Amino acid sequence: MRPNIVSEAGLQTRLRQWWESIPFLTSAVVGVCATIYLVCLLVGYDSFYEVCFSPSDVVSRFQVYRIFTSIIFHGSILHVLFNMMALVPLGSELERIMGTVRLLYMIILLAISNAVLHLLIALLVSYNPIHPSQYLMDECAIGFSGILFSMIVIETSLSGHQSRSVFGLFNVPAKWYAWILLVVFQVVMPNVSLLGHLCGILSGFAYTYSLLNFLIPGTSFYSKIEASSLFSSCVRRPKFIVCTGGNPSAFIPTYSTQGTPSSGFSAGSIWRNLSSWIPQRETSVQSAQDGHMFPGRGRTLGSGRGTISDADSESNLQARLLDNSNSERPSDVAVIGTGQNLSDGRQATLNNAAAEIPVHHQDYVASEEEIQKLVSMGFERTQVEVALAAADGDLNVAVEILSQQG
Repeated sequence: MRPNIVSEAGLQTRLRQWWESIPFLTSAVVGVCATIYLVCLLVGYDSFYEVCFSPSDVVSRFQVYRIFTSIIFHGSILHVLFNMMALVPLGSELERIMGTVRLLYMIILLAISNAVLHLLIALLVSYNPIHPSQYLMDECAIGFSGILFSMIVIETSLSGHQSRSVFGLFNVPAKWYAWILLVVFQVVMPNVSLLGHLCGILSGFAYTYSLLNFLIPGTSFYSKIEASSLFSSCVRRPKFIVCTGGNPSAFIPTYSTQGTPSSGFSAGSIWRNLSSWIPQRETSVQSAQDGHMFPGRGRTLGSGRGTISDADSESNLQARLLDNSNSERPSDVAVIGTGQNLSDGRQATLNNAAAEIPVHHQDYVASEEEIQKLVSMGFERTQVEVALAAADGDLNVAVEILSQQG
């Protein structure tokens, strides 16, 4: 019975850590789209023609609201699930770079530019003198995938990789990655909006090649929004990422140094990154390697406090490990787990921390099966051994200790 309790606790902890790791705007978009779909499902609403992007209705009836309603409504559970699972790694990566308010502005800008391109192409096809066709004017496009294709183009240009993997099956040159995805999705799912995805790619390239810079305000604009009373409650939330204004041009730089890896979604393919819902225990903040690539990157409120608490947690755990093993290996006081010697300053810190912790000589030795069970939940092996020793082998208590330390 006890292993089942541990498994349930581990799953809840994983889901909570995964959701808390998603920045504010990305999680908000996921929540809004999922809620709208569930409400439509419960009330039986399926008149998506009233909210989709239809060029003919936008032109004849001037229903410009369709520009925004079309991106938050979805037609099926697979539609909304796939789009949101693709948005989480993409949106999280871009939001950490740009900041919450700046990413919100970029999404609005991309939605408008996608709609304008969609409308212009539909008009050209419908009224061209060679072979006019009314099909595109009557098309009804719905879903967030157009914005996702724009994000894919922007993120691919920022990643600096020369090639990208398509669903983990084969690699393609990075400059062709979005186009290959466009063809693959159209072949696999013929009923998707080819023009909607195409316009998303074109808008992404327009943003990447600085064609939309005249529509992008300066950093003072974002700072004023963050300081306004309207966003005061949002800014105080720990997942909200403010725009520091370090980038004077106010837009994300493009075509950064080749070969420099980026975190998050830049690993290669959408398919592999859908598995990112499994949370990973982070031992430090985002790598400093991104500093020279993305000047003006956002910072998370309260990140300083989180760093200090993580350091204290690590010191306490290491001090307890030293304390438990001190009687058996007195000569190894200055060595921890990995066998790395501590500096004088760090040794003094650990000695002070160890002095405050009562000495408990534990006779309990954790089995490898118990250690592996907790390690599989995402905890570090060193912390697992300490937690099991402190809990006298009780897995439930050890999970609680590790969750509190995390």
